[in-house]
Amino acid sequence: MTEAAQLSVTGLAAGYDDEGERAPVRRRPVHAGSGAAPVLAGIDFELPAGDCLAVVGRSGCGKSTLLHVLAGLLEPESGAVMVDHAPVAASAWDRTGTPGGRAGHTAYMFQQDLLLPWKTALGNATFAAQMARRGSRSAELEERARRLLLEFGLGAALDALPAELSGGMRQRVALARTMVMDRGLILLDEPFGSLDAVTRAEMRRWLLDVMAAHPATWVLVTHDVEEAVLLGDHVAVLHGRPARLEGWRRADLDRAARTRLAAAVDGEGFEDAADARALASATAAVRRRLRPA
Repeated sequence: MTEAAQLSVTGLAAGYDDEGERAPVRRRPVHAGSGAAPVLAGIDFELPAGDCLAVVGRSGCGKSTLLHVLAGLLEPESGAVMVDHAPVAASAWDRTGTPGGRAGHTAYMFQQDLLLPWKTALGNATFAAQMARRGSRSAELEERARRLLLEFGLGAALDALPAELSGGMRQRVALARTMVMDRGLILLDEPFGSLDAVTRAEMRRWLLDVMAAHPATWVLVTHDVEEAVLLGDHVAVLHGRPARLEGWRRADLDRAARTRLAAAVDGEGFEDAADARALASATAAVRRRLRPA
């Protein structure tokens, strides 16, 4: 199993192309006066190996753009992204678009589950890793995917097609597909945004258990303040235009305490009034950062 990675970001700025559309892979920087719209500017942070950073922000503030840069899918205008002291962003793609640097140390879970409708849950969980690692033995990848799906409570659904799965089950398959890649840095783009409130609360609790069982470094973006507070070892607000990371704070509660709070939100209720006050206080502090200046 790959060890958790250390993530360092300095002076990061990124924008749109000249036509105002997000480029999936930028091979040329955006220059002042080009008509490009800046999205991110002055992003700096250090994330220790094994921790989870939850970035919260309003819709359209640049959360997905930040993840695209961290994953090496979008070349920044300036700045650097380092994974275990090796560059990923600016050098992740050479002039022919071939991956390089440390892009191979990152796994990305998109907002939509993007499951292939003709493949089973097991087939979907192995597909991305098989494409990325053509030299790997399919049997090894399939066994890894099978273990994850069993751990994720999907043992009875290994041969089910996506249309036969609930929303929560589909998201579990999508995360299994991401984790089969066995990368030290895992990026989650609003993974529960499409779920109903009840399922979302259940999935937050489940994800905390997954994080505890599978040490990695996690970056999660969300517009849900409570979700950020429950899941993040660190919480930061992406705010402004161009957006900057503001109000970075270490979580007031450790992961065990947050797991207890997630269980309370999931329906078990708060056994201690102090827990309810702690959650309310933490979410209020983040919401204040989201208010317009």
